[in-house]
Amino acid sequence: MLRRFLASEEGVTAIEYALLASLIAVAILGAVLAVSESVTGTFETIAACVSNPGSC
Repeated sequence: MLRRFLASEEGVTAIEYALLASLIAVAILGAVLAVSESVTGTFETIAACVSNPGSC
């Protein structure tokens, strides 16, 4: 029973998948934060043009 437990790699695989998932989540979060600033600026420009069309 102990040999079978020590030879089992199921826990290792689960940890690897958890690490991959966390790295993917961090990459997605970084991309969203980088894009959000650009989108915010674009919407602010559009809002300014809608409220005062002569300024565009």
